[in-house]
Amino acid sequence: MRCKKNYVVVSRRQREVVCYDCQKEELHQEIKDPKMKHLFDIPEDFFKKNSFLRNIKLHYLRSGSLTPRQIEAFKKTVDELKKEHGTK
Repeated sequence: MRCKKNYVVVSRRQREVVCYDCQKEELHQEIKDPKMKHLFDIPEDFFKKNSFLRNIKLHYLRSGSLTPRQIEAFKKTVDELKKEHGTK
């Protein structure tokens, strides 16, 4: 499917089609909480490839908090991406 700028791979579960370039400005807001800053300190490439990670970060930036399940799911997804890319 196509967002405003680029073609994007989407699944049925995604409500809206948005590419990384369209969300980039929103994603680069400052995070003040040191724990969350550490959580979101992952390679930018992961955010480009995975809309779930972008959505979790945007939710945090809008609401200021995440549930333990959201944090757990975020960490699990990041670990899977690290295994795919062979990074630690």
